Amino acid sequence: MSESAGLQFVSPYAFEAMQKVDVVRLAALSDPELRLLLPCLVRMALCAPADQSQSWAQDKKLILRLLSGVEAVNSIVALLSVDFHALEQDARKEQQLRHKAGGSNGESILVSQLQHGLTLEFEHSDPLRRLRLALSELLAIMNKVSDSNGEWFLKSSELFESPVYLEEVADVLCILQAELPSLLPIIDVAEALLHVRNGDWFLCLLVANVPDSFNEVCRGLIKNGERQDEESMGGRRRTEALRQLCQMNPSQALNIRAMVVEECHLPGLGVALTLDYKPDTADDAVSPLVSYVSGLLLGTNGKVRTWFSMFIRNGQQRKRESSSVLWQMRRQLLLELVAILPRSRSTHEPNDSVEDAESSSGYSGLREEHVVKASALLRLYCALMGIAGLRPTDEEAEQLLQLMTSRPPATPAGVRFVSLSFCKLLAFPTLVSTPEQEQLMVMWLSWMIKEEEYFESAAGVAASFGEMLLLVAMYFHSNQLSAIIELVCSTLGMKIAIKPSSLSKMKTIFTQEIFTEQVVTAHAVRVAVTNNLSANITGFLPIHCIYQLLRSRAFTKHKVSIKDWIYRQLCETSTPLHTQLLPLIDVYINSILTPASKANPEATNQPITEQEILTIYQGSTAVGEGGRGVRSRYSITTQLLILYYILSYEEALLSNTKQLALMQRKPKSYSAILMDQIPIKYLITQAQGLQQELGGLHSALLRLLATNYPHLCMVEDWVCEEEVTGTLPLLRRMLLTSNTCRYSQTQLHDAFQKVPSSGPRLMRMLDHLTLLSAGDLIPYSEALTSSMGLLLGPSVPRRIPQTLNKLWMVLNTVMPRRLWVMTVNALQPSVKMLRQPRYIQNDLMVDPLIVLRCDQRVYRCPPLMDIVLHMLNGYLLASKAYLNSHLKETADFDRQSQTISNLGLGQAGQPDTPEVTREELKNALLAAQDSAAVQILLEVCLPTSEVQTGPLGAVGDAESLLQSMRAAPGSIKQEEGSRRAEGQGEPEGGLLSDLREVQCLICCLLHQMFIADPNIAKLVHFQGYPQALLPLTVAGIPSIHICLDFIPELLAQPQLEKQIFAIQLLSHLCTQYALPKSLSVARLAVSVMATLLTVLTRAKRFSFFMPTLPCLVAFCQAFPPLYEDVATLLVQVGQVCASDVSTKTRDIDPLITRLQYLKEKPQEVLIPGRDQSKLSLPQRAAEELGGADPDVQLCYRIEATFMDIISTSHHGL
Repeated sequence: MSESAGLQFVSPYAFEAMQKVDVVRLAALSDPELRLLLPCLVRMALCAPADQSQSWAQDKKLILRLLSGVEAVNSIVALLSVDFHALEQDARKEQQLRHKAGGSNGESILVSQLQHGLTLEFEHSDPLRRLRLALSELLAIMNKVSDSNGEWFLKSSELFESPVYLEEVADVLCILQAELPSLLPIIDVAEALLHVRNGDWFLCLLVANVPDSFNEVCRGLIKNGERQDEESMGGRRRTEALRQLCQMNPSQALNIRAMVVEECHLPGLGVALTLDYKPDTADDAVSPLVSYVSGLLLGTNGKVRTWFSMFIRNGQQRKRESSSVLWQMRRQLLLELVAILPRSRSTHEPNDSVEDAESSSGYSGLREEHVVKASALLRLYCALMGIAGLRPTDEEAEQLLQLMTSRPPATPAGVRFVSLSFCKLLAFPTLVSTPEQEQLMVMWLSWMIKEEEYFESAAGVAASFGEMLLLVAMYFHSNQLSAIIELVCSTLGMKIAIKPSSLSKMKTIFTQEIFTEQVVTAHAVRVAVTNNLSANITGFLPIHCIYQLLRSRAFTKHKVSIKDWIYRQLCETSTPLHTQLLPLIDVYINSILTPASKANPEATNQPITEQEILTIYQGSTAVGEGGRGVRSRYSITTQLLILYYILSYEEALLSNTKQLALMQRKPKSYSAILMDQIPIKYLITQAQGLQQELGGLHSALLRLLATNYPHLCMVEDWVCEEEVTGTLPLLRRMLLTSNTCRYSQTQLHDAFQKVPSSGPRLMRMLDHLTLLSAGDLIPYSEALTSSMGLLLGPSVPRRIPQTLNKLWMVLNTVMPRRLWVMTVNALQPSVKMLRQPRYIQNDLMVDPLIVLRCDQRVYRCPPLMDIVLHMLNGYLLASKAYLNSHLKETADFDRQSQTISNLGLGQAGQPDTPEVTREELKNALLAAQDSAAVQILLEVCLPTSEVQTGPLGAVGDAESLLQSMRAAPGSIKQEEGSRRAEGQGEPEGGLLSDLREVQCLICCLLHQMFIADPNIAKLVHFQGYPQALLPLTVAGIPSIHICLDFIPELLAQPQLEKQIFAIQLLSHLCTQYALPKSLSVARLAVSVMATLLTVLTRAKRFSFFMPTLPCLVAFCQAFPPLYEDVATLLVQVGQVCASDVSTKTRDIDPLITRLQYLKEKPQEVLIPGRDQSKLSLPQRAAEELGGADPDVQLCYRIEATFMDIISTSHHGL
């Protein structure tokens, strides 16, 4: 709107006076300034005020006095004297008329036909006609705006363009809007004024006379504005009008700018307002323009970013115009950039003077107060070029390069500036176009390398730009251009589209001139490690550089040892865990095991030595897996990372054995002695409480433990740890008045030696120890385990071993492996004249059954037996892992040697045979171990020989083990009392006896083993065990029902003993699990028995049917539908036996007849009052014929089976 350039606008001083109605200020205005505000002042003076206070009355007098000397007041008073109601009626009629006529300029109700031009008519008209003329013209423009559908137009209006009558027209316009606000909404009037010449001037006068409408008008203009104001004439006129409004009211400029950003309209206005903004207090750090544009492009609002980027892109497509807001912005940014440049010789300024060495190289120091501003400018130009697509001019590029290659002071802000400059060079390499500029950049990079250490020490920052240089060099050497782009974007804090091809020049400079690969590796090793490395230290650190060099195998390629650096860095770690540590360890392990190339298989890094590892845990060597020793000068993070390294190294060594065998390499594994001295379980417990700080380290350690140390990941241990660390133990420990231990280890040992006389004193000591934490218990572990054998005596109170069991379980949570070895050695049987063997961890993993070679008295001490079973389960798992690892360690090397030898013999199919055989042997050994353990434990469940002949009766049959459960409670108590009176101790057959408790513990373990591997159950039952244990195993092992799956296979075995065992097992399973599957298997067993009847010899028939016929009773009791099949089988067996003895003197026919009768009419057999004699008759006959013919005995056994079936069926009814 350059046409209004010569007009006088309302000053900010005058607008503020009007806004605050400050009469004193108004009186100080000049006549030209006061003339612009007359419409509002005259209305204030003439209209009745709402404010009736005395102060306003005085102010009103001053206003009248002020207006009395102004000639134009009379015309304004005349304008206010017309009938505005009639005027509004005519205006509305004209609007309706124009609406019907389709907006054409036909007849006008407000204005009759004009004799002269609009200007002359306005000059010669009275006030009413002037109002009508202006109103008619304004309504016409407003109607055209509403009908234009957003299309821009400029209405040529003689009334609004004549410079002579502008003030009178402005007066009329202000009076019309003030008196007819419903007909002329101020927002619509403001929109219409944009379409006439001098519209911005009229708009400012209108708003100045209605100052309360400022924000309303501005918001309306912005909402109706274009998204890109520089694209059209309308947008530029709207921007200029709003800019004039904000110059009139500068205090609201920033609020109007916020409206622009909120609506995403008129981006040029936002920039223009920022250029016009003059803050009261100058900010030396960052200018308002830099802050505003950076906020738009680097903010989190993607819509705003896209909107402003489009403004930059579209503005560049037009030719350079000085009036363009975009070019004004670029010029201002360039001026700010030049203002902070160090005074030195630049590439475009002539310099004939002689300068010092530093200045002659084109460099000079950047002043400290300018560093933050320089960093902000660099980020802004990066955003403009990378996000908004700004193409810098030659002058801008030259000045930017001068700024980027300047040398800041050694402060944290200086380090940040250098990093940003370096990344901007990588992001926009086109800034370096001439050889001189390229040489300038190379010299600056060389200065960076030389000054890096000084900057890091002087600035006091852990992450300097040296690591970034090193990292970029490594990325260039390994051609990881995408990683460089990601590094640049993360450092700059913005996502920039960088083409990898644009980095080719920088790659050449880095790899050939500045950082050769050998220089990179040699420099990386000398870089100091980061002290107390944690996730709290951000930025690019030495660990990032070492990680990339390890990935690219640069150290092994140039034979540079990196082991010491990695070890030192792992020792300097703390929580929260830095995210780069675990990947560093993984890639380091890979570089140890895998050569850099096949041509040089020896090019590998060295592993951390065992002595260095032991140093980390040096405080724990005295106690092995202890808690107190772990409290050393190394942090828990360091110890966990070293543990992760060892476990990952061992796992990687096993998984790469095939490749290592092909390369004839066998890296050394860490010894078992070293692993025994590392407190693995304690460290895992500590890591569990630090999961948030350790990131993924805890889960990674658990995965490695489950693979390599399954005996440290047993479910029972986790459950026990919950009990140890729960609320109840915490409350108990609160009873401790001090942290000091009341009893020494020597006192505890002496108390154990004097058991049972020292029982009460020992109990007090043990009760006190239960209040201690697991870590505080470790010093007592030796005394507790070495004295276990002393508790096996007959007079030791039961509570002592029970308490010892609890303490043992607590110790098991922190030092399981060492505790197990001490316990196994302590429970060895004491044999005089023989030296007891001392086992180590490896012995027990090779042969887990050593655990069961303990003192026989342990088998009748449930608390200690519970410990033995826990260790047995753990060592069985450990043995599996040990054999698997041993097989992997040796199989591939053996196969390699076998392959080499076979190549000489020409046997192509031979190499796979040894491996398959070794795997089968390993599986067979594991199965033998598990089955042997199960068989030994089942044997433990049998009563001893003394008990078998005791007062509870013989145990020859299947019912003897459960005899105590069926006996009357009174008889049991009576027998217990008699035994204790005789000094024989507690009986083994009672309901709460030691034997019964041991049996329950063993059954629980067998249940877990059968669930873990059902093949163990199958193997054990194919081997068989004493029939007397069947009632116990079926009732005590819930998972034994899986035997129903393989009993048919067991029945098909050729050995008669296995068939008998299968039928006896099935009879108990049918009673315990009366399921449809059990019925089908029982029917199969009856069929098998019928088949065997026809093929067995006389001797085998007797040995088969005598033990199996009683099983038919259980079949019929569980499944009554089997009665017919069983009865038929019994009659057939009886007939076969009778035929064999038909030639004997004894007549068997009456027996056969009796069997047929029993089969047909079993209900008539039991006569009231004679049940006992009927049932006891076959038994007495069998006893009388005890030495008679086997077939005769079998016949009476058949009759007895019949009678038992009938008896159980009637009892069931």
